[in-house]
Amino acid sequence: MHDICTLLNISYPIIQGGMGNISNASLTAAVSEAGGLGTIGCGTMSPEEVEKIILSMKQLTDHPFAVNIAINVTPYVEELLTLVIKHEIPIVSLSAGNPAPYIPILHEHNIQVIAIVAAVKHAQKAEAAGADLLVAEGFEAAGINSNLELTTFTLIPQIVQQVNIPVIAAGGIGDGKGLAAALTLGASGVQLGTRLIATKEAPFHKSYKKGLIQAEGSDAIIIGRSVGRVRRVLKNNYAEKLYSLEKSGLSLEEYNRLTSEDQHIRGAIQGDENNGFLNSGQVAGLIQDEPSVAELFEKMVQEANQQTQRTSQIIQSVPRSISRNNK
Repeated sequence: MHDICTLLNISYPIIQGGMGNISNASLTAAVSEAGGLGTIGCGTMSPEEVEKIILSMKQLTDHPFAVNIAINVTPYVEELLTLVIKHEIPIVSLSAGNPAPYIPILHEHNIQVIAIVAAVKHAQKAEAAGADLLVAEGFEAAGINSNLELTTFTLIPQIVQQVNIPVIAAGGIGDGKGLAAALTLGASGVQLGTRLIATKEAPFHKSYKKGLIQAEGSDAIIIGRSVGRVRRVLKNNYAEKLYSLEKSGLSLEEYNRLTSEDQHIRGAIQGDENNGFLNSGQVAGLIQDEPSVAELFEKMVQEANQQTQRTSQIIQSVPRSISRNNK
């Protein structure tokens, strides 16, 4: 198994998913300070807005962090590439588009590239293009999702089997059992998104955190299937409204307008559940508290170790059980 801790210069094999326009320095710095890899998601923010977060990050931590560029989402790909090179960001993740044209540029400046993928063919193409790591994101994940609808449990082993670079598992992971499961499937680490929303350092509206803590897994619902733009969100008044509009024949143009980053900010930052949505993965059903990021990571690693020992004990007992049954 690949050692991503050494590769990324982090203590725990845990990275933060890009959070688009609700990205902020306080949570990202907390992730890096706690031993993971914090990530600034650029979303549709201007280069000037992203640069402010980068500068704040450098004041809050001297640990490595990444920047996520969603290729087909942002209108500022070239400018953001210039920005990460200017600030010597050590790691960049590329999502929502073909990373191949941008990997050589980043490698010229000794920047490691993580490609976000949701299928074996995408993983193979990203590896061939020179990506250093992959994040394989299952359908359980929050936010904009793959129309292929492959779950993390099935996606990870398929991709691990077909590539030779480290694979990080994402989607439906929020505790030590999930970490242990991902490693067992062949992943070299995990990416967290939804679970990090309900942490002390995350500056999101209290209603967002409360909604996640009280949610069941079935409260993370899918919208956008009717227009081919799948997104997983937490059930609230606005999500119910969108769901009803879809049934009555919502156009793609109207759907894009109603699920813009502005509506995400209204829900996540302003707490307006009547006019804003909340991205949420199915892992919401596992969230029961609001720890600090450091507490979360320590508990996850401890629980993963315990789960691994339990699994080992079960496996070791199998041959003896079979022998006894055959007597």
